[in-house]
Amino acid sequence: MESPKHAGDIAVAVSQAYGVDTMFTLSGGHVFPLYDGAVHENMRILDVRHEQSAVFAAEATARLTRQPGLAVLTAGPGITNGVSGVATAHFNGSPVVVLGGRAPRSRWGSGALQEMDHPPLFEPITKLAFTGSGADSIGQDVEMAFRTALAPHRGPVFLDFYMDDLFSPSGEHETETLTPSPLEPDPEALASIARLIAEAERPVLVLGSDVWMDRAEEAARDFAEEYRLPVIPNGQGRGILPAGHELLVTRARGMAFGQADLVIVVGTPLDFRLGYGWFGGKDGAPLAKVVHISDAPSQLATHTGLAGAAAGDLSVLFWGLGAACGTVGVNPKAYAPWVTALAEAAAAAIVGDTPLLESDSDPIHPMRIYGELGKLLADDAVVIGDGGDFVSYAGKYVEPRRPGNWLDPGPYGCLGTGLGYSIAARLARPSSQVVLLLGDGAAGFSLMDVDTLVRHKLPVVMICGNNGMWGLEKHPMQMLYGYDVAADLQPQCRYDQVVTALGGGGELVTSPAEIGPALRRAFDSGVPYLVNIATDPEIAYPRSTTGV
Repeated sequence: MESPKHAGDIAVAVSQAYGVDTMFTLSGGHVFPLYDGAVHENMRILDVRHEQSAVFAAEATARLTRQPGLAVLTAGPGITNGVSGVATAHFNGSPVVVLGGRAPRSRWGSGALQEMDHPPLFEPITKLAFTGSGADSIGQDVEMAFRTALAPHRGPVFLDFYMDDLFSPSGEHETETLTPSPLEPDPEALASIARLIAEAERPVLVLGSDVWMDRAEEAARDFAEEYRLPVIPNGQGRGILPAGHELLVTRARGMAFGQADLVIVVGTPLDFRLGYGWFGGKDGAPLAKVVHISDAPSQLATHTGLAGAAAGDLSVLFWGLGAACGTVGVNPKAYAPWVTALAEAAAAAIVGDTPLLESDSDPIHPMRIYGELGKLLADDAVVIGDGGDFVSYAGKYVEPRRPGNWLDPGPYGCLGTGLGYSIAARLARPSSQVVLLLGDGAAGFSLMDVDTLVRHKLPVVMICGNNGMWGLEKHPMQMLYGYDVAADLQPQCRYDQVVTALGGGGELVTSPAEIGPALRRAFDSGVPYLVNIATDPEIAYPRSTTGV
């Protein structure tokens, strides 16, 4: 006679019904039934060395596959170690479900090991944080978690279970994987935005991460091409217009935002990355009108005046806006002088980059690394950024050729995402190059999870820009005070030897001529491999904002 299923079996079965195929976790007794359920249901278990990496891996899975990610964390410190990962998922709008263990119901209040009421910690950074009501309701509870995470605007959900409830028998649960109905945008709002486009002379279209997450990349590209709108991508909007596209004007970003008379921002907040929504005003131009478009009304900016706004399913929205532009007679040819001017400025900037991308300076200029890397990246390469100054160069000089192939921590700016993101990327894109760009500061947060890459046979190329400091802090502090403290790291610290000690490969590079050959060895190695490149500590990324 077959034994009845326990609550852990049901939780895993519901997760699978929502498209989950991997459980990211770090071993803990409070969640053993979830592991047992994964074994029974043939779900992959991928165990890491720090709980933050489990949540970051679940979040990257959600962002790369556009399916929900699952992390399982044991009680107490296992769960608190995952808080930064959940906060990152919150700011990125990533549909992540975190299932947690909890001290037994039968011992609650008596001081059991790691007894803690977890949901209040997560309420500000999740769409929903709650405790399961019992073994018999676990199917409904897990289903509610996934439905909530996937509903616009997407985001993380935290659900924990009393340990004895998880071990208890539970009846079968019939899962209804209902997808949310598309939110229809207001036609009048679209008509108003179309009139603004028709009146503009220098429009700019910004495509953010939610365009990718909402599966609207084709609709966005079609709209931009039909109406000949210059595009600047943001976050995972990168690659929607591939590198080299005539309307992609990333390298003329300053001119585009400074001289635009209309900026249409789609699928990303008007935060510090976009000057809080202030555009225009350069070279005597008036401030630009701003339109904000999002996948849900809750995401529309309220801190600045908007000339137009609309919310809804982003594919439907682009189709509707295209139709509205046709109705009001938007003339794509009217923007030709503006597009040409931006394209010429972008081309000039690219030519101007060449000396530093090919620089033979010693110590190594960080841009030389990107000059060499660009020669080796395949069209489907997944590039991951985890760092400050060094990764800022990547945001400027690495232009994806396909959408969904770029990951960075997003607006929360949490360092330490890189190894978890790399784990997920290798699983999600098994035939693609996976490249992790690390600052030496960021490397210190998660490099131990190279052990996870090695144990699970997940080859990743890691490139560490090693300038021996916290560059985002050292240079500004010197500017403010004339000195700096708490900003120095070991010069030429051997992070590559950490990787080799953990079973991977690596090497230290100290001269420009060595960069290309070292990168080729890394790509050819078939193992987790760190190219540790000593860069000039005097070089600071020329940023226009600190995000404050």
